[in-house]
Amino acid sequence: MNHGHVSRRTLLAGATTAALAATIGTAAAATTEVPSLWREFTRTPVTHPQIPYVGRAGCRTTHRGGVVADVTDYGAIPDGTTDCAPAINRALAAAGQAGGGTVTIPPGTFRIDDVIRIADSDVVLRGAGSGRTTLYATENLTELIGVYGSRYGGDKSSWSWAGGLIWLAPRARWDSLVAAIRARVWPFEGWTGNRRDEWATLTTVEPALRGSWTVTVADPDHLAPGHLVLLRLADDPAHTLLQHMAGGGPGPAAYTWDDKTKLTSYVPYEWPVRITRVHGRRITLERPLPLDLRPEWDPRLTTHVQELTGSGVAGLTLEAMQTPQSPHLLDKGYNGVVLQCTYDCFVDDVTVRHVDNGFGLVAASACTLRRTRVAGRGSHHPYFCREGSHDNLIEDFTIEQRTVPAPAGTQLHGINVEGLSSHNVWSRGEMQMGTFDSHRGLPFANVRTDITVNNNGRHGGDASAGPLFGARFTHWNIRVTNGRAGLMKIDGLAPYSATVGLNTVTEFDQIDVPDFTGDLHSRLELYGTTDAVRPRNLYEAQRELSR
Repeated sequence: MNHGHVSRRTLLAGATTAALAATIGTAAAATTEVPSLWREFTRTPVTHPQIPYVGRAGCRTTHRGGVVADVTDYGAIPDGTTDCAPAINRALAAAGQAGGGTVTIPPGTFRIDDVIRIADSDVVLRGAGSGRTTLYATENLTELIGVYGSRYGGDKSSWSWAGGLIWLAPRARWDSLVAAIRARVWPFEGWTGNRRDEWATLTTVEPALRGSWTVTVADPDHLAPGHLVLLRLADDPAHTLLQHMAGGGPGPAAYTWDDKTKLTSYVPYEWPVRITRVHGRRITLERPLPLDLRPEWDPRLTTHVQELTGSGVAGLTLEAMQTPQSPHLLDKGYNGVVLQCTYDCFVDDVTVRHVDNGFGLVAASACTLRRTRVAGRGSHHPYFCREGSHDNLIEDFTIEQRTVPAPAGTQLHGINVEGLSSHNVWSRGEMQMGTFDSHRGLPFANVRTDITVNNNGRHGGDASAGPLFGARFTHWNIRVTNGRAGLMKIDGLAPYSATVGLNTVTEFDQIDVPDFTGDLHSRLELYGTTDAVRPRNLYEAQRELSR
Protein backbone atom coordinates (compact mmCIF):
# COMPACT_ATOMS: atom_id res chain seq x y z
CA MET A 1 0.00 0.00 0.00
CA ASN A 2 1.17 3.51 -0.71
CA HIS A 3 1.25 5.26 2.65
CA GLY A 4 1.92 8.69 1.21
CA HIS A 5 -0.49 11.37 0.09
CA VAL A 6 -3.24 10.13 -2.23
CA SER A 7 -4.33 12.70 -4.77
CA ARG A 8 -7.91 13.29 -5.78
CA ARG A 9 -7.03 12.09 -9.28
CA THR A 10 -5.65 8.82 -7.85
CA LEU A 11 -8.77 8.34 -5.77
CA LEU A 12 -11.02 8.85 -8.75
CA ALA A 13 -9.00 6.49 -10.93
CA GLY A 14 -9.05 3.81 -8.27
CA ALA A 15 -12.75 4.32 -7.70
CA THR A 16 -13.48 3.88 -11.39
CA THR A 17 -11.50 0.63 -11.47
CA ALA A 18 -13.25 -0.70 -8.37
CA ALA A 19 -16.68 0.22 -9.74
CA LEU A 20 -15.88 -1.50 -13.03
CA ALA A 21 -14.79 -4.66 -11.22
CA ALA A 22 -17.98 -4.59 -9.16
CA THR A 23 -20.07 -4.17 -12.32
CA ILE A 24 -18.36 -7.15 -13.95
CA GLY A 25 -19.10 -9.18 -10.85
CA THR A 26 -22.75 -8.20 -11.11
CA ALA A 27 -22.93 -9.38 -14.69
CA ALA A 28 -21.57 -12.76 -13.62
CA ALA A 29 -24.03 -13.13 -10.73
CA ALA A 30 -27.54 -11.82 -11.32
CA THR A 31 -28.32 -11.88 -7.59
CA THR A 32 -25.86 -9.07 -6.83
CA GLU A 33 -26.16 -5.38 -7.60
CA VAL A 34 -24.10 -2.20 -7.49
CA PRO A 35 -26.15 0.55 -5.82
CA SER A 36 -26.30 4.04 -7.25
CA LEU A 37 -24.79 5.33 -4.01
CA TRP A 38 -21.54 3.52 -4.75
CA ARG A 39 -21.42 4.95 -8.27
CA GLU A 40 -21.96 8.42 -6.80
CA PHE A 41 -19.28 7.86 -4.20
CA THR A 42 -16.68 6.99 -6.82
CA ARG A 43 -17.19 10.44 -8.31
CA THR A 44 -16.82 12.33 -5.01
CA PRO A 45 -15.07 9.93 -2.61
CA VAL A 46 -13.98 12.39 0.07
CA THR A 47 -16.97 14.76 -0.03
CA HIS A 48 -20.00 12.53 -0.57
CA PRO A 49 -22.98 13.87 1.42
CA GLN A 50 -24.08 10.52 2.90
CA ILE A 51 -21.05 8.17 2.83
CA PRO A 52 -17.88 9.08 4.73
CA TYR A 53 -14.42 8.43 3.33
CA VAL A 54 -12.88 5.79 5.64
CA GLY A 55 -10.38 4.18 3.27
CA ARG A 56 -7.48 5.22 5.49
CA ALA A 57 -8.97 4.08 8.80
CA GLY A 58 -6.80 2.02 11.10
CA CYS A 59 -3.14 1.57 11.95
CA ARG A 60 -0.80 2.35 9.06
CA THR A 61 2.54 1.55 10.75
CA THR A 62 4.07 -1.94 10.59
CA HIS A 63 5.77 -2.87 13.86
CA ARG A 64 9.27 -4.08 13.05
CA GLY A 65 10.82 -4.33 16.53
CA GLY A 66 12.50 -7.61 17.38
CA VAL A 67 12.03 -9.68 20.52
CA VAL A 68 13.73 -7.98 23.44
CA ALA A 69 12.36 -9.99 26.37
CA ASP A 70 10.34 -13.01 27.39
CA VAL A 71 8.22 -12.67 30.51
CA THR A 72 9.65 -15.89 31.97
CA ASP A 73 13.08 -14.21 32.03
CA TYR A 74 11.58 -11.73 34.51
CA GLY A 75 10.03 -14.38 36.75
CA ALA A 76 6.63 -15.15 35.19
CA ILE A 77 5.55 -18.76 35.78
CA PRO A 78 2.68 -20.35 33.79
CA ASP A 79 1.26 -22.30 36.71
CA GLY A 80 -2.04 -20.42 37.02
CA THR A 81 -1.37 -19.56 40.68
CA THR A 82 1.72 -17.29 40.79
CA ASP A 83 1.00 -13.57 40.33
CA CYS A 84 2.84 -12.78 37.09
CA ALA A 85 1.74 -9.14 36.67
CA PRO A 86 4.93 -7.72 38.25
CA ALA A 87 7.12 -9.81 35.96
CA ILE A 88 5.14 -8.94 32.83
CA ASN A 89 5.18 -5.25 33.67
CA ARG A 90 8.94 -5.32 34.37
CA ALA A 91 9.51 -6.90 30.97
CA LEU A 92 7.33 -4.29 29.25
CA ALA A 93 9.09 -1.44 31.07
CA ALA A 94 12.48 -2.85 30.05
CA ALA A 95 11.35 -2.97 26.42
CA GLY A 96 10.30 0.66 26.69
CA GLN A 97 13.64 1.66 28.17
CA ALA A 98 15.36 -0.14 25.29
CA GLY A 99 13.48 2.00 22.79
CA GLY A 100 10.84 -0.57 21.90
CA GLY A 101 10.54 -4.19 20.89
CA THR A 102 8.43 -7.27 21.42
CA VAL A 103 7.85 -8.94 24.78
CA THR A 104 6.81 -12.57 24.36
CA ILE A 105 4.60 -14.74 26.55
CA PRO A 106 4.89 -18.51 25.99
CA PRO A 107 1.95 -20.91 26.03
CA GLY A 108 0.27 -21.50 29.38
CA THR A 109 -1.90 -19.76 31.96
CA PHE A 110 -0.37 -16.78 33.77
CA ARG A 111 -2.23 -15.34 36.74
CA ILE A 112 -2.25 -11.55 36.99
CA ASP A 113 -3.29 -9.62 40.10
CA ASP A 114 -2.69 -6.15 38.63
CA VAL A 115 -3.16 -4.09 35.48
CA ILE A 116 -0.84 -4.97 32.58
CA ARG A 117 0.45 -1.64 31.28
CA ILE A 118 1.89 -0.88 27.87
CA ALA A 119 3.10 2.64 28.50
CA ASP A 120 5.92 3.16 25.97
CA SER A 121 5.79 3.55 22.21
CA ASP A 122 6.87 0.72 19.89
CA VAL A 123 6.36 -1.95 22.57
CA VAL A 124 4.34 -5.06 21.70
CA LEU A 125 3.13 -7.75 24.10
CA ARG A 126 2.79 -10.98 22.09
CA GLY A 127 1.52 -14.32 23.29
CA ALA A 128 1.69 -17.65 21.47
CA GLY A 129 -1.89 -17.30 20.20
CA SER A 130 -5.29 -16.64 21.72
CA GLY A 131 -5.82 -20.39 22.06
CA ARG A 132 -2.47 -21.01 23.74
CA THR A 133 -1.58 -18.09 26.05
CA THR A 134 -3.98 -17.00 28.79
CA LEU A 135 -3.72 -14.18 31.31
CA TYR A 136 -6.04 -15.00 34.20
CA ALA A 137 -7.12 -11.81 36.01
CA THR A 138 -8.22 -12.10 39.64
CA GLU A 139 -8.83 -8.42 40.53
CA ASN A 140 -11.01 -5.65 39.13
CA LEU A 141 -10.14 -2.01 38.58
CA THR A 142 -12.12 -0.83 41.61
CA GLU A 143 -9.92 -3.06 43.79
CA LEU A 144 -6.69 -2.16 41.98
CA ILE A 145 -7.15 1.60 41.50
CA GLY A 146 -10.23 2.69 43.41
CA VAL A 147 -13.82 3.83 43.01
CA TYR A 148 -14.20 5.83 39.80
CA GLY A 149 -17.21 8.14 39.77
CA SER A 150 -18.63 10.07 36.85
CA ARG A 151 -17.56 13.63 36.06
CA TYR A 152 -21.24 14.27 35.31
CA GLY A 153 -22.43 13.34 38.79
CA GLY A 154 -24.66 10.59 40.12
CA ASP A 155 -23.65 7.22 41.51
CA LYS A 156 -22.43 5.66 38.26
CA SER A 157 -19.13 3.82 38.02
CA SER A 158 -16.92 5.09 35.22
CA TRP A 159 -15.36 1.62 35.09
CA SER A 160 -18.56 0.88 33.17
CA TRP A 161 -16.96 2.55 30.13
CA ALA A 162 -13.30 3.17 30.93
CA GLY A 163 -10.07 1.37 31.77
CA GLY A 164 -8.76 -2.08 31.04
CA LEU A 165 -6.89 -4.89 32.75
CA ILE A 166 -4.60 -4.61 29.74
CA TRP A 167 -4.23 -0.87 29.31
CA LEU A 168 -2.31 0.81 26.49
CA ALA A 169 -1.75 4.46 27.40
CA PRO A 170 1.27 6.77 27.53
CA ARG A 171 2.93 6.61 30.92
CA ALA A 172 2.41 10.22 32.00
CA ARG A 173 -1.22 10.21 30.90
CA TRP A 174 -1.97 6.98 32.77
CA ASP A 175 -0.25 8.24 35.91
CA SER A 176 -2.26 11.49 35.86
CA LEU A 177 -5.54 9.63 35.32
CA VAL A 178 -4.91 7.25 38.21
CA ALA A 179 -3.85 10.11 40.49
CA ALA A 180 -7.08 11.99 39.69
CA ILE A 181 -9.23 8.91 40.27
CA ARG A 182 -7.60 8.22 43.62
CA ALA A 183 -8.09 11.88 44.56
CA ARG A 184 -11.75 11.58 43.46
CA VAL A 185 -11.37 14.45 41.02
CA TRP A 186 -13.06 12.77 38.09
CA PRO A 187 -11.04 13.58 34.95
CA PHE A 188 -11.54 14.16 31.29
CA GLU A 189 -9.79 11.29 29.54
CA GLY A 190 -8.50 12.66 26.25
CA TRP A 191 -5.61 14.29 24.47
CA THR A 192 -5.42 17.52 26.49
CA GLY A 193 -5.28 16.24 30.06
CA ASN A 194 -7.60 15.79 33.01
CA ARG A 195 -8.93 19.37 32.77
CA ARG A 196 -8.47 19.77 28.99
CA ASP A 197 -5.84 22.45 29.56
CA GLU A 198 -2.62 20.67 28.54
CA TRP A 199 -2.20 22.14 25.08
CA ALA A 200 -0.63 25.09 23.31
CA THR A 201 -1.30 26.64 19.94
CA LEU A 202 1.15 25.78 17.17
CA THR A 203 -0.60 27.85 14.52
CA THR A 204 -4.00 29.04 13.42
CA VAL A 205 -5.45 27.60 10.22
CA GLU A 206 -7.19 29.33 7.33
CA PRO A 207 -10.69 28.27 6.21
CA ALA A 208 -10.90 24.97 4.31
CA LEU A 209 -13.50 22.45 3.20
CA ARG A 210 -14.22 18.94 4.42
CA GLY A 211 -12.23 16.46 2.35
CA SER A 212 -9.22 18.72 1.84
CA TRP A 213 -5.83 17.02 2.25
CA THR A 214 -3.94 20.31 2.59
CA VAL A 215 -4.49 23.38 4.73
CA THR A 216 -2.89 26.79 4.87
CA VAL A 217 -1.51 27.86 8.24
CA ALA A 218 -0.45 31.23 9.62
CA ASP A 219 2.92 30.02 10.94
CA PRO A 220 4.58 26.72 9.88
CA ASP A 221 7.72 27.17 11.99
CA HIS A 222 6.71 24.58 14.61
CA LEU A 223 5.43 21.99 12.11
CA ALA A 224 7.35 19.19 10.43
CA PRO A 225 6.60 15.98 8.50
CA GLY A 226 5.86 13.10 10.84
CA HIS A 227 4.62 15.31 13.68
CA LEU A 228 1.31 14.38 15.30
CA VAL A 229 -0.82 17.46 15.95
CA LEU A 230 -4.35 18.13 17.14
CA LEU A 231 -6.79 19.98 14.93
CA ARG A 232 -8.91 21.93 17.40
CA LEU A 233 -12.34 23.36 16.57
CA ALA A 234 -14.34 25.40 19.08
CA ASP A 235 -18.07 26.02 18.77
CA ASP A 236 -19.88 29.36 18.63
CA PRO A 237 -22.91 30.48 20.69
CA ALA A 238 -25.31 29.31 17.96
CA HIS A 239 -23.68 25.84 17.99
CA THR A 240 -23.04 25.93 14.27
CA LEU A 241 -20.18 23.44 14.66
CA LEU A 242 -22.54 20.86 16.16
CA GLN A 243 -25.06 21.67 13.42
CA HIS A 244 -22.34 21.04 10.82
CA MET A 245 -21.55 17.65 12.39
CA ALA A 246 -25.24 16.82 11.99
CA GLY A 247 -25.23 17.78 8.31
CA GLY A 248 -26.59 21.32 8.63
CA GLY A 249 -29.91 22.62 7.41
CA PRO A 250 -33.24 23.40 9.10
CA GLY A 251 -33.42 20.32 11.34
CA PRO A 252 -30.09 20.83 13.16
CA ALA A 253 -30.69 24.61 13.19
CA ALA A 254 -34.01 24.10 15.02
CA TYR A 255 -32.61 21.56 17.49
CA THR A 256 -32.18 22.67 21.11
CA TRP A 257 -28.47 22.37 21.86
CA ASP A 258 -28.01 24.57 24.92
CA ASP A 259 -29.40 22.09 27.45
CA LYS A 260 -27.29 19.19 26.12
CA THR A 261 -24.60 19.89 28.69
CA LYS A 262 -22.86 16.54 28.40
CA LEU A 263 -22.57 16.97 24.64
CA THR A 264 -21.30 20.53 24.84
CA SER A 265 -18.63 19.41 27.32
CA TYR A 266 -17.09 17.37 24.46
CA VAL A 267 -16.38 20.59 22.55
CA PRO A 268 -13.83 21.76 21.41
CA TYR A 269 -13.57 18.95 18.90
CA GLU A 270 -10.07 17.44 18.78
CA TRP A 271 -8.79 15.44 15.80
CA PRO A 272 -5.27 13.96 15.91
CA VAL A 273 -3.48 13.76 12.56
CA ARG A 274 0.07 13.39 11.29
CA ILE A 275 1.64 15.94 8.99
CA THR A 276 3.11 14.42 5.84
CA ARG A 277 4.49 17.52 4.08
CA VAL A 278 5.29 21.15 4.81
CA HIS A 279 5.64 23.44 1.80
CA GLY A 280 5.74 27.05 2.90
CA ARG A 281 2.45 27.69 4.66
CA ARG A 282 0.78 24.73 2.90
CA ILE A 283 0.54 21.66 5.14
CA THR A 284 -0.41 18.21 3.83
CA LEU A 285 -2.18 15.85 6.24
CA GLU A 286 -2.22 12.05 6.50
CA ARG A 287 -6.01 12.02 6.16
CA PRO A 288 -8.52 14.41 4.58
CA LEU A 289 -10.27 16.93 6.80
CA PRO A 290 -13.29 15.44 8.60
CA LEU A 291 -15.14 18.77 8.75
CA ASP A 292 -15.08 22.24 7.25
CA LEU A 293 -12.78 24.77 8.90
CA ARG A 294 -14.62 28.04 9.40
CA PRO A 295 -13.37 31.24 11.08
CA GLU A 296 -16.16 31.20 13.67
CA TRP A 297 -14.78 27.88 14.99
CA ASP A 298 -11.27 29.26 15.54
CA PRO A 299 -9.46 26.41 13.77
CA ARG A 300 -5.93 25.81 14.98
CA LEU A 301 -3.28 23.12 15.25
CA THR A 302 -2.15 22.48 18.81
CA THR A 303 0.08 20.35 20.96
CA HIS A 304 -1.30 17.54 23.14
CA VAL A 305 -0.20 15.09 25.80
CA GLN A 306 2.50 12.65 24.70
CA GLU A 307 0.93 9.94 22.55
CA LEU A 308 1.52 6.19 22.56
CA THR A 309 2.31 5.00 19.05
CA GLY A 310 3.48 1.82 17.36
CA SER A 311 2.49 -0.39 20.30
CA GLY A 312 0.18 -3.37 20.48
CA VAL A 313 -0.96 -6.59 22.07
CA ALA A 314 -1.42 -9.87 20.20
CA GLY A 315 -1.91 -13.59 20.49
CA LEU A 316 -3.49 -14.12 23.89
CA THR A 317 -6.67 -14.54 25.90
CA LEU A 318 -7.46 -12.31 28.86
CA GLU A 319 -9.83 -14.23 31.14
CA ALA A 320 -11.29 -12.50 34.16
CA MET A 321 -12.32 -14.42 37.22
CA GLN A 322 -15.95 -15.29 36.56
CA THR A 323 -18.32 -13.17 38.62
CA PRO A 324 -21.95 -12.19 37.96
CA GLN A 325 -22.41 -9.19 35.69
CA SER A 326 -23.04 -6.04 37.75
CA PRO A 327 -26.20 -3.92 37.55
CA HIS A 328 -26.23 -1.35 34.78
CA LEU A 329 -23.62 1.42 35.19
CA LEU A 330 -22.18 -0.11 38.37
CA ASP A 331 -19.42 -2.18 36.79
CA LYS A 332 -16.49 -2.99 39.05
CA GLY A 333 -13.98 -3.02 36.20
CA TYR A 334 -13.31 -6.56 35.12
CA ASN A 335 -12.51 -4.94 31.79
CA GLY A 336 -10.53 -6.25 28.82
CA VAL A 337 -8.15 -4.28 26.57
CA VAL A 338 -8.27 -0.48 26.34
CA LEU A 339 -6.32 1.87 24.09
CA GLN A 340 -6.20 5.46 25.38
CA CYS A 341 -4.40 8.46 23.86
CA THR A 342 -2.95 6.05 21.31
CA TYR A 343 -2.22 6.60 17.63
CA ASP A 344 -1.18 3.89 15.16
CA CYS A 345 -1.48 1.06 17.69
CA PHE A 346 -3.04 -2.38 17.29
CA VAL A 347 -4.66 -5.42 18.88
CA ASP A 348 -4.55 -8.72 16.98
CA ASP A 349 -5.79 -12.24 17.80
CA VAL A 350 -6.99 -11.42 21.30
CA THR A 351 -9.98 -12.92 23.14
CA VAL A 352 -11.46 -11.53 26.35
CA ARG A 353 -13.66 -13.70 28.54
CA HIS A 354 -16.01 -13.01 31.48
CA VAL A 355 -15.40 -9.24 31.27
CA ASP A 356 -17.60 -6.30 32.20
CA ASN A 357 -16.45 -4.42 29.10
CA GLY A 358 -14.43 -5.94 26.29
CA PHE A 359 -12.33 -3.76 23.98
CA GLY A 360 -12.20 0.01 24.41
CA LEU A 361 -11.05 2.96 22.33
CA VAL A 362 -10.83 6.08 24.51
CA ALA A 363 -9.43 9.15 22.75
CA ALA A 364 -7.72 6.63 20.45
CA SER A 365 -7.12 7.30 16.77
CA ALA A 366 -5.79 5.44 13.73
CA CYS A 367 -5.72 2.11 15.60
CA THR A 368 -6.67 -1.37 14.39
CA LEU A 369 -8.39 -4.15 16.31
CA ARG A 370 -8.23 -7.34 14.24
CA ARG A 371 -9.37 -10.89 15.04
CA THR A 372 -10.79 -9.97 18.43
CA ARG A 373 -13.44 -11.89 20.33
CA VAL A 374 -15.63 -11.24 23.38
CA ALA A 375 -16.74 -14.45 25.12
CA GLY A 376 -18.02 -15.79 28.41
CA ARG A 377 -20.75 -14.74 30.82
CA GLY A 378 -21.84 -11.57 28.99
CA SER A 379 -20.67 -7.96 28.90
CA HIS A 380 -22.07 -4.46 29.26
CA HIS A 381 -20.07 -2.94 26.36
CA PRO A 382 -18.42 -5.70 24.33
CA TYR A 383 -16.79 -2.88 22.29
CA PHE A 384 -16.75 0.82 23.11
CA CYS A 385 -15.46 3.81 21.13
CA ARG A 386 -15.71 7.15 22.90
CA GLU A 387 -14.14 10.42 24.14
CA GLY A 388 -13.34 11.62 20.63
CA SER A 389 -11.93 8.45 19.05
CA HIS A 390 -11.40 8.74 15.30
CA ASP A 391 -10.25 6.82 12.23
CA ASN A 392 -10.11 3.41 13.93
CA LEU A 393 -10.71 0.01 12.32
CA ILE A 394 -12.32 -2.97 14.06
CA GLU A 395 -12.36 -5.95 11.71
CA ASP A 396 -12.90 -9.71 11.91
CA PHE A 397 -14.55 -9.33 15.31
CA THR A 398 -16.88 -11.68 17.18
CA ILE A 399 -19.29 -11.22 20.08
CA GLU A 400 -20.21 -14.68 21.28
CA GLN A 401 -23.54 -15.60 22.80
CA ARG A 402 -23.35 -15.31 26.58
CA THR A 403 -22.77 -18.54 28.48
CA VAL A 404 -25.11 -17.69 31.40
CA PRO A 405 -28.44 -15.85 31.49
CA ALA A 406 -28.25 -12.07 31.98
CA PRO A 407 -28.85 -11.13 35.62
CA ALA A 408 -31.75 -8.78 36.33
CA GLY A 409 -30.89 -5.10 36.05
CA THR A 410 -27.97 -5.54 33.64
CA GLN A 411 -27.66 -4.08 30.16
CA LEU A 412 -26.15 -5.25 26.87
CA HIS A 413 -25.10 -2.71 24.25
CA GLY A 414 -22.85 -4.14 21.51
CA ILE A 415 -20.53 -2.11 19.29
CA ASN A 416 -20.65 1.32 20.87
CA VAL A 417 -19.75 4.73 19.46
CA GLU A 418 -20.31 8.10 21.13
CA GLY A 419 -18.76 11.41 22.19
CA LEU A 420 -18.13 13.09 18.80
CA SER A 421 -16.19 10.02 17.63
CA SER A 422 -15.91 9.91 13.85
CA HIS A 423 -14.66 7.96 10.82
CA ASN A 424 -14.48 4.64 12.67
CA VAL A 425 -15.16 1.34 10.89
CA TRP A 426 -16.59 -1.98 12.09
CA SER A 427 -16.02 -4.57 9.37
CA ARG A 428 -16.53 -8.32 8.89
CA GLY A 429 -18.20 -8.99 12.22
CA GLU A 430 -20.26 -11.74 13.79
CA MET A 431 -22.48 -10.48 16.59
CA GLN A 432 -24.31 -13.36 18.22
CA MET A 433 -25.79 -10.74 20.54
CA GLY A 434 -25.80 -6.97 20.94
CA THR A 435 -26.68 -4.06 18.69
CA PHE A 436 -25.16 -1.11 16.81
CA ASP A 437 -25.00 1.07 19.91
CA SER A 438 -24.99 4.70 18.79
CA HIS A 439 -24.80 5.98 22.35
CA ARG A 440 -25.71 9.64 21.81
CA GLY A 441 -23.05 12.33 22.04
CA LEU A 442 -23.40 13.08 18.29
CA PRO A 443 -20.98 10.56 16.78
CA PHE A 444 -20.75 11.13 13.04
CA ALA A 445 -19.30 9.67 9.83
CA ASN A 446 -18.95 6.07 11.07
CA VAL A 447 -19.32 2.86 9.02
CA ARG A 448 -20.61 -0.61 9.88
CA THR A 449 -20.15 -3.04 7.00
CA ASP A 450 -20.38 -6.77 6.24
CA ILE A 451 -21.73 -7.76 9.66
CA THR A 452 -24.11 -10.50 10.77
CA VAL A 453 -26.00 -9.53 13.92
CA ASN A 454 -28.57 -11.01 16.27
CA ASN A 455 -29.98 -7.59 17.11
CA ASN A 456 -31.00 -8.11 20.75
CA GLY A 457 -29.12 -5.31 22.51
CA ARG A 458 -30.13 -1.74 23.32
CA HIS A 459 -28.44 1.59 22.85
CA GLY A 460 -27.70 3.81 25.82
CA GLY A 461 -26.85 7.46 26.36
CA ASP A 462 -28.03 10.29 28.60
CA ALA A 463 -30.54 12.78 27.19
CA SER A 464 -28.01 15.52 28.02
CA ALA A 465 -25.61 13.89 25.55
CA GLY A 466 -27.78 14.96 22.63
CA PRO A 467 -28.46 13.20 19.33
CA LEU A 468 -27.95 9.53 18.63
CA PHE A 469 -26.48 10.22 15.20
CA GLY A 470 -24.63 12.94 13.39
CA ALA A 471 -24.28 12.97 9.61
CA ARG A 472 -22.78 10.35 7.30
CA PHE A 473 -23.41 7.13 9.18
CA THR A 474 -23.40 4.22 6.75
CA HIS A 475 -24.70 0.68 7.30
CA TRP A 476 -23.60 -1.42 4.32
CA ASN A 477 -24.33 -5.13 3.81
CA ILE A 478 -25.87 -5.92 7.19
CA ARG A 479 -27.51 -9.28 7.87
CA VAL A 480 -29.96 -9.16 10.81
CA THR A 481 -30.76 -12.69 11.92
CA ASN A 482 -33.71 -11.87 14.22
CA GLY A 483 -35.39 -9.33 11.91
CA ARG A 484 -35.32 -6.41 14.38
CA ALA A 485 -34.99 -2.99 12.75
CA GLY A 486 -33.74 -0.91 15.69
CA LEU A 487 -30.42 0.87 14.94
CA MET A 488 -29.95 -1.19 11.76
CA LYS A 489 -32.28 0.59 9.33
CA ILE A 490 -31.37 4.22 9.96
CA ASP A 491 -32.86 6.09 7.00
CA GLY A 492 -35.57 7.41 9.34
CA LEU A 493 -33.19 8.26 12.18
CA ALA A 494 -29.76 9.47 11.04
CA PRO A 495 -29.30 12.69 9.02
CA TYR A 496 -27.43 12.56 5.70
CA SER A 497 -26.78 8.85 6.13
CA ALA A 498 -27.11 5.62 4.14
CA THR A 499 -28.54 2.15 4.70
CA VAL A 500 -27.50 -0.15 1.86
CA GLY A 501 -27.98 -3.90 1.51
CA LEU A 502 -30.11 -4.74 4.55
CA ASN A 503 -32.52 -7.66 4.78
CA THR A 504 -36.17 -6.99 5.65
CA VAL A 505 -36.59 -5.93 9.28
CA THR A 506 -39.45 -4.74 11.50
CA GLU A 507 -39.65 -2.46 14.52
CA PHE A 508 -39.97 -4.06 17.95
CA ASP A 509 -38.42 -3.72 21.41
CA GLN A 510 -36.50 -0.40 21.64
CA ILE A 511 -37.93 1.97 19.02
CA ASP A 512 -36.42 5.41 18.40
CA VAL A 513 -37.60 8.60 16.76
CA PRO A 514 -35.33 11.05 14.90
CA ASP A 515 -33.68 13.82 16.88
CA PHE A 516 -34.01 16.28 13.99
CA THR A 517 -37.19 17.48 12.32
CA GLY A 518 -37.84 17.70 8.61
CA ASP A 519 -36.13 15.95 5.72
CA LEU A 520 -33.16 13.90 6.98
CA HIS A 521 -31.67 13.59 3.47
CA SER A 522 -30.86 9.96 4.21
CA ARG A 523 -30.77 7.16 1.65
CA LEU A 524 -32.02 3.57 1.53
CA GLU A 525 -30.94 1.17 -1.22
CA LEU A 526 -31.15 -2.58 -1.80
CA TYR A 527 -33.46 -2.96 1.17
CA GLY A 528 -34.87 -6.44 1.56
CA THR A 529 -31.76 -8.14 0.17
CA THR A 530 -29.21 -10.39 1.87
CA ASP A 531 -25.55 -10.17 0.89
CA ALA A 532 -26.47 -8.86 -2.55
CA VAL A 533 -24.77 -5.46 -2.53
CA ARG A 534 -21.51 -5.02 -4.43
CA PRO A 535 -18.98 -4.03 -3.35
CA ARG A 536 -19.73 -6.33 -0.45
CA ASN A 537 -17.51 -4.50 2.06
CA LEU A 538 -17.56 -0.71 1.93
CA TYR A 539 -14.31 -0.25 3.84
CA GLU A 540 -12.35 -2.69 1.70
CA ALA A 541 -13.68 -1.08 -1.48
CA GLN A 542 -12.65 2.35 -0.23
CA ARG A 543 -9.24 1.05 0.79
CA GLU A 544 -8.67 0.00 -2.81
CA LEU A 545 -9.00 3.65 -3.78
CA SER A 546 -5.79 4.38 -1.85
CA ARG A 547 -3.66 1.71 -3.53
